[in-house]
Order: sequence, then structure tokens, then C-alpha cells
Amino acid sequence: MILVLGGHGQLGTELMMRARADDVPLTAAGHDEVDVADPRTIARAVARYRPTIIVNAAAFNNVDRAETQAAAAQRANALGPSVVAAAAKRAGLPVIHISTDYVFDGEKAGTYREDDPVGPVNVYGRTKEKGEEGVRNGHARHLILRTSWLYGVHGANFVKTVVRLAAEREALGFPAAQRASPTSAADLARAILVAAAALGPTFTAWGTYHVAGAGSSSRHEMATAIVGAQARFTGKRPAVEVIAPAPPPAAPRPANTALDSSKFAMAFGYAPGGWEEGIERTVAALFAQGVS
Repeated sequence: MILVLGGHGQLGTELMMRARADDVPLTAAGHDEVDVADPRTIARAVARYRPTIIVNAAAFNNVDRAETQAAAAQRANALGPSVVAAAAKRAGLPVIHISTDYVFDGEKAGTYREDDPVGPVNVYGRTKEKGEEGVRNGHARHLILRTSWLYGVHGANFVKTVVRLAAEREALGFPAAQRASPTSAADLARAILVAAAALGPTFTAWGTYHVAGAGSSSRHEMATAIVGAQARFTGKRPAVEVIAPAPPPAAPRPANTALDSSKFAMAFGYAPGGWEEGIERTVAALFAQGVS
């Protein structure tokens, strides 16, 4: 049994659906049931569900709002993972913790590997880095999975926003300066289940891994791909222009946080496909379920 904390969000919902399709026992606990910074609520969930693995997908994910709500971001992103790791250790369970590409400073020209030095440039990234430290220091039997620009058919995300705007406008504008590795929530969910299945008594490859869509993209390139994918269903193809962020975001963004996922592929035999392929599949799934 896999217990997912933060289980009612975009990733948690995708995990529930994929686990159901693959006949994998999984239960998802939302913030109303488990506060990851409160060990008592975690202990109650462990006693109730009797999991064999804990996945921590809970986070304060609003990058700009973290600048003004630093205490809330610190509690969810830094304190919470430490508490979860300690609770998992007490229960004798491995933990899979979801982290972010924003732990990097964005100055590297190529893709980031797991052993590259971190240097977050905003509050969100700094709190997520502290969360990683808490997991590493709190429990040896951990996997930290860093991902990037997550999107999918559930929750609010960039793909769904662009699909909506493409139906409303004749032209769209997005910045092109920042680059990352857009990642399908479906691909990340599959990676988590693949990793979870490998965590038997003889498993030793604990540590930090990158799991992200192959390649890199700017928001402008990503939006262009989304518009092209949705045009097959709507016949609408608004122009996608390059613009500067207006107004500038509250939180500074690292210029390049593209991730190299080859370490995860070597260890677990799975890697997400190219980010463009993920966009195509996600847009098709949105229209298949009637989202326009």
C-alpha cells in the first residue's frame, strides 16, 4: 500500500488514477487529513492505512506567493518533508519525496545532473532545498525526485491555461528567456510507481534523482506546441508571440533548469519521453474528457 501525502493535488490525483489502472494499492490523503508538518496526523494515517511506502507530494507550490508568505512556504516545503521523513523512519517505511528544479540557480548552460551544486534564487527554491536536506538527514531509505514545470489533465497548470486562452483570443504572448524541462504529471506518476515497485528489502540505490520530460523548452515554445496540439480539435490557431513578463514576477526565476533524467532511467528502467510528446498526449486527454 502506497500512502500519498498531498494526495488531492495535480500529481496525487494522477497517481490515484494510474494506480487504479495498474491495480496498485494506493490511498491519497489531502491536507484536511494529514498536515505534513504535524507528526501526529502522519502517525494516525500510517496506523489507519498501514502503508508500505510513503510518497510526499505535499508542497507550497505558488512560486510568487512564497515571496510574501515565506512562513507558510517554509512550513510546507522545509519543515514538512523533515517531519515526514522522521515519521517514515519511525514506522520503518521508505519515503519518496517530490522536489523541484528550482533548487538550482539556472546559470548552467546545459542540463542539470543530480550532483550539480544547488543555489536557489527565490524563497520557493530555498524552502524546497531545505526540505531535501531534511529528508536526506532524517531517513537513509529515501528517494528525492526532482521534476520541472509539471502539467496534466488535473488541477490548474500551464497547459490548461493555454488551451483556454487559445479558445478566447486571436493572439497569445509568452516569455522566451527562461528554460526548463516540462513534465507530464502522468509520466511523473508512472515514474513514482515504477520506483515504488523497486523498493524491496534488497534495494540500495537510495538518493536523489531527476524525473522530467526529455529536452528543454521556454514558455513560448511550450505554448506554441500546446496551440498546435489543440488546433487539431478546435481548428483555432492563434498566433503565439514572444513577450517580456509584464509585470515582472514577484519571485526571480532561474534562467535554465533543464534536467537530465538519465540516472533514474539507468536505476529504474524508465524515463519520461520528450516534452512535446507529453503535451500532445495531455491535450488529447483534455479534449477526450470534454475540457475545451
